[in-house]
This record gives sequence, structure tokens and C-alpha cells, in this order.
Amino acid sequence: MMQVLPIQSGATTRECLPPGRLIVLTGPSGVGKGTLMRSLLQRHPELYYSVSVTTRSPRPGEINGKNYYFISRSKFEQLVAQGEFLEWAEFAGNYYGTPREAVLNQVKSGKLVVLEIELEGARQIRRSFPSAQSIFILPPSFDELEKRIRGRAQDAEEAIARRLSCAQTEIQAADEFDMQIVNDDFETALNAIEAAVFG
Repeated sequence: MMQVLPIQSGATTRECLPPGRLIVLTGPSGVGKGTLMRSLLQRHPELYYSVSVTTRSPRPGEINGKNYYFISRSKFEQLVAQGEFLEWAEFAGNYYGTPREAVLNQVKSGKLVVLEIELEGARQIRRSFPSAQSIFILPPSFDELEKRIRGRAQDAEEAIARRLSCAQTEIQAADEFDMQIVNDDFETALNAIEAAVFG
């Protein structure tokens, strides 16, 4: 027979819920963060994925409100001034940011919230939200990363050179994060992220 323990007086049901957690996935451009995140969300629809806001143009197939919220630079700067972002950064000439209120509300309600963000934003989260779990995705090698970035065929040569230069700096920051996962074999990397999130 199952025993039901009385809730102590003064305790509410909300206090008995498991606390939510914030999980940050970062790594250099082209490492496969987005693809890993999409697969993780397909396997675990119970995760809350925070859609970032950006000033860059949508890539083919990207949907406003699903992949990103696409807004103008002036609107983004207005939101920064109003303190609407949990973190924000400029990367490859565009702004990216995480809406503050939606994330904090989901964490407070007991949800596992996952962010896929750039390095500077991930550093901001570590400072302002030190309890967040941070995972850094590494490429198997720099040559492989360059091949992946060029394989996208979405950027001009100047943008590719800028991304590669940033990536070299970003990779050196991997040790700042709780865990490093090499995205060499996709399924292995995905399983490692899953174990880190739910372990």
C-alpha cells in the first residue's frame, strides 16, 4: 500500500516541485550545436528551448519564432536598453540575445531550459546565472570545422574567414565550461549531451 505523506503546513505544492535548471550549449560556429540541439529536442519534447533573438537575415528554411526571432538592429538595441535579455552578444556582425523573462519563468516553474548560444553569451550566463550547467561542443579538429563551415555554402569568403578566426579563439575557451563534448560521431555526441542533461 502506498503511503501518502502529509505536506507540512506552510509548504505549497510549487515548493515540492523539482527545481528547474538552465543548460547552456555553446561552441564555435559550424561545430554542429544547432543540429545537436534539434535532435535533443526531438527526443525530449519536455525540454523548454529558448528561441534566441537575432538581427541576422533568415537562412533558407528558417522560420521566424521557431529558429530565431528576426528583428532589426534598432529594435534589438532598444530591448538591450530595457534590460530584456538574459544575455546578448555581437557575433559575425550581428546581434544575438536570449529573452530574459521567458527563460526565468520556465526555470522557476521546474522546467529544464536549454539554450544554444554563442561563447560571449554563454560567458555572461555563467556570471549572472552560476548554477547553470554549461556544455562546450568541440570539433574533432580545426580542419574538420573549416570543412563544415565551407560546406554550408551560405557565407561569403570574408564571412567564412571571420568565422574561422573567431572559432580559433573560441576553442581556447572550452576549459571555462563544465563539460566538453567532441562532435566527431554525431550519435555519440548526442548521447553524451543527453547523459549530461538527464544524468
